[in-house]
Amino acid sequence: MVNIINKINASYPMSDKTIQTLKESVTLCHFPKKHLLIKADIFCKSAYFIEQGMTRSFWLVNGEEITTSFAYEGSIVFSMDELYYNKVSEEFVETLEDVVAYQIPLTKLRWLFDTNIELANWGRVIHQDEYRRLHRSHKERLTLSAKDRYEEFKQQFPEVCQRVQLGYIASYLGITLSTLSRLRALK
Repeated sequence: MVNIINKINASYPMSDKTIQTLKESVTLCHFPKKHLLIKADIFCKSAYFIEQGMTRSFWLVNGEEITTSFAYEGSIVFSMDELYYNKVSEEFVETLEDVVAYQIPLTKLRWLFDTNIELANWGRVIHQDEYRRLHRSHKERLTLSAKDRYEEFKQQFPEVCQRVQLGYIASYLGITLSTLSRLRALK
């Protein structure tokens, strides 16, 4: 759990006791590339801490996949709808690479948030960061050109640019693959 613990402690340092509690609450899992960790309209009942590999979240809209986010080493992925509102996910989460993850039941994660102030505060911090990312992304889509959105994306997520298909990046940016290809050719 090295990558996970490092990322957790970078955002909200925790005691060794809390880290041990978390370690005791998870199960090691391996998933192949293109595996759906979370499926829309189905209860998943788990969250996944990503130790190795990368995932993307997406909506299916009129048969088209619309990428909404990426997660990689140290991240946690889950359905917010399921965790907080007891509703099925509206999104899919797919592995983009072979993934090593630690699974935790959502009931256990909720219990940890309720009983451990360090984990509750870490949860608050990651949600603050995610809200800021979503807010920034929304603002960029409304105010920046496709070229400027791509430049911001490269600065914000350099590791994603190196590891995922261009079509997923184009989808995330709200542009066509041909537009992204043209922008990349201008360099």
